[in-house]
Amino acid sequence: MIASHRRKWLALALLSVVQFMVVLDIAIVNVALPSIQIDLGFSQGNLQWVISAYALVFGGFLLLGGRSADLLGRRRIFLGGVVVFTLASLLAGLAWSEGSLIGARALQGLGAAIITPAALSILSTTFVEGRERNIALGVWGAVGGFGAAAGVLLGGILTDALSWEWIFFVNVPVGVSAFVAAPFLLDESRDARMRSFDLPGAVLVTSGLSTVVYAITQAGQDGWLAGRTLGLFAAALALLVGFVGWELRHSEPLMRFGILQIRTVSGANVAGFIMGTAMFAMFLMLTLYMQQVLGYSAMKTGVAYLAVAGTAIIWSAVAAQLVTRVGVKPVLVLGMSMLTAGLVYFTQVSVGGSYIGDLLPGFLLIGIGIGFSFVPISIAALAGVHAREAGLASGLINTSQQIGGALGIAALSTIATSQTEHALTSGSALPTALVDGFSSAFLAGVIIAGLGIVAALTLVRREELIQPQDEPEPALEPAV
Repeated sequence: MIASHRRKWLALALLSVVQFMVVLDIAIVNVALPSIQIDLGFSQGNLQWVISAYALVFGGFLLLGGRSADLLGRRRIFLGGVVVFTLASLLAGLAWSEGSLIGARALQGLGAAIITPAALSILSTTFVEGRERNIALGVWGAVGGFGAAAGVLLGGILTDALSWEWIFFVNVPVGVSAFVAAPFLLDESRDARMRSFDLPGAVLVTSGLSTVVYAITQAGQDGWLAGRTLGLFAAALALLVGFVGWELRHSEPLMRFGILQIRTVSGANVAGFIMGTAMFAMFLMLTLYMQQVLGYSAMKTGVAYLAVAGTAIIWSAVAAQLVTRVGVKPVLVLGMSMLTAGLVYFTQVSVGGSYIGDLLPGFLLIGIGIGFSFVPISIAALAGVHAREAGLASGLINTSQQIGGALGIAALSTIATSQTEHALTSGSALPTALVDGFSSAFLAGVIIAGLGIVAALTLVRREELIQPQDEPEPALEPAV
């Protein structure tokens, strides 16, 4: 019994390390983009695809990856994702051109979309719902929050100390170690009741979600009301409506929409979407402000984020303990409030700003917000969900966060660019114009994060640890 208990927590450590690697790669390239542009000769227009290619495939394939884990075997899918992600990281580090790096980043996104929901569903089926699972999900949420902040920290350090290639090479030993350890620490499980795979549903939802992310990305370049942008959104809507219609008629659907009737699950997805929208764009704006206005190097920019990363990991641990005592709702409300307060602080960044005056207080607030948001959202997203649908719930919450992140980066970048151009045409100097743009983007982020507070107050149940309300849980496939 002791050995089995110890094995559970070793499994959690393995899953958390791999998830840290995946989350890290969402943000780690931000600081390295100038170096990548020079070395590979990227055009300014194509440079965004180093980030967008990853987000496009990650966001588009998450739901498919999660349900595939339920049906085909969670450990099996997890191992496949680790192989894809590790090989893609190696190829990204060896990239010799624009196309090769963008292709490798897309392949990384596919690996991440396979790994993340499979890992979270393994965690949810390994730990019993209640205090034990809350602790495990608290660790998972802490890793997610810390990884998002640590990405920009490590990106700067690795780029300056070694070279940009090492932001990708660093994943290779982690992936190899995870592949070797997984068969010893992770049990296999799947939804034994499902006998067929909903291929049309998989094609419709993956195409629809990928088109949504692509449309959001292109909107930042072409304009939100451009004909191409509107056409892409119309195509995405048609695909997703077709998916819903197909799923409602299918006897064994890829996605059972009844899962959204669990109020805490639906509330967690709304909150996750809003948090992703505000947070990913915020890190990009802050990175650009430090480098383009304050003149920070990649290394100095990365080290500046240490305050966020350190604060996030400390407060994530506190949040994990608080959730088991007071519940998801009050912790999430506090987290979204702190995230909003941090964005409010950043609206006053200045041309001659200092780290102590313009950045550090906001970083500390954001660190608290990340810790107190990621942890309760991770727990709420799986509250009351059957083990057989753990992959679906995992894919759903990660999809919400990734699509929110893509939307936030595109929308807030558009706002910042538009305001900067307006300031330049009015005769402002470039640093002043840039600050005007960033301040406008942060103000939009305040409004978005404020909606997260409303969502937490109105959509998330205080009594979040509810039992599944439909038919009894079928036995999982035994470990192999």
